[in-house]
Amino acid sequence: MKVELKAVLSDRHLNAQQKSSQRQLEISIGVNSSTVPENHLPLNLCLIIDYSGSMKGKPLEKVKQAAVDLIAKLNPEDRISVVGFNHQAKVIIPCQGLENLSIVEQAIADLQADGGTAIDEGLKLGIQEIANGKNNRISQIFLLTDGENEHGDNQRCLKLAELASNYNITVNTLGFGSHWNPDVLEKIADRATGTLCHIEEPEQALREFQRLFTRVQGVNFTNAYLLLELNPQVRLAEMKPVAQVSPETIELPIEEISGLYTTRLGDLMRDVPRVILANLYLHNLPVGEVTIAQVQIRYDDPISGAQGLLSEKIPVNAIVQQDYQPAREPGVEKSVLALAKYRQTQLAEKKLQDGDRRGAATLLQTAAKTAIQLGDKSSATVLQSSATRLQSGEDLSEAERKKTRMASKTQLQ
Repeated sequence: MKVELKAVLSDRHLNAQQKSSQRQLEISIGVNSSTVPENHLPLNLCLIIDYSGSMKGKPLEKVKQAAVDLIAKLNPEDRISVVGFNHQAKVIIPCQGLENLSIVEQAIADLQADGGTAIDEGLKLGIQEIANGKNNRISQIFLLTDGENEHGDNQRCLKLAELASNYNITVNTLGFGSHWNPDVLEKIADRATGTLCHIEEPEQALREFQRLFTRVQGVNFTNAYLLLELNPQVRLAEMKPVAQVSPETIELPIEEISGLYTTRLGDLMRDVPRVILANLYLHNLPVGEVTIAQVQIRYDDPISGAQGLLSEKIPVNAIVQQDYQPAREPGVEKSVLALAKYRQTQLAEKKLQDGDRRGAATLLQTAAKTAIQLGDKSSATVLQSSATRLQSGEDLSEAERKKTRMASKTQLQ
């Protein structure tokens, strides 16, 4: 078995005296490392680098250094392409192998900061380049920017991210400094099943590039989908029914065709399980053990070229009791808290946008308490600090807003 799958209900016991019950279904998806090669799969990497005027000086120099260092770590069978953008985009290095590494390094070194910012132009050109090296490789884009998309179209960015996802290309976004748009970069990464990173200071560029590269090297399978079949007396919640809670929190879109619910997960990595939470409502189930759902994963294997592989189908059983005795799962509760932390912070940001500083502070304080329950002290510190600042009548700086968003989305190191 190559893909390992586990499905656990928040409480597998149901009360027969209640006509309707709500449960959370935690689905953990991992790769069995004993059944896959330990060596890294061939990588098709595209770096999309913002070299607008605001990147002048140390920011661009540190990013160029990080990019060159990253490329030096690639294996001979990997492919690299580099796109640069300001208010326009250009191909710095066409998609190619590593035979001319010195030429690649020099082309990156020659980038000079100038002009405005058009993220969508860079993303469009990056997708075109990386498409040339997709065969039997893991295709990953690293998109870095430090600013707003003032010369571009944010909706076009999101459509391009969806296009990348449809072509099995993962887009990871790196926000540099404190003036990038967290909504746009997060949505690009979420729609293209990538991850959002924050580089607060130029000196952190090397570390964040390496952290993201290490994650990419752990990818074994791509284009993974969660397949969920429900008992006719079970339904998903109407609003935001499915979310990923680990390794970062993402609200997942879900489609239903002939009773089969599907959502795209993207890459599967060894040693980094994906944890999904589904919110279920169960109605009028008979007394006894009942199969309420079946879970399966469909995925591709880039090494063999095999597509549409299927994991074992896992049944999810509940026990309906006349004399109800709770059987709660503490592990699922942690997933519920991780999602609550994210949603509480999202609501706080909406309150802040609407000018309700007091409401935002209250929600951020609640999110900080949720983080404490999770054992995530670093995130709790960031969230409480933002709440305290708002309570004192002060505004959050751009840097504080970015830290708050990252604290909501993941467990800070």
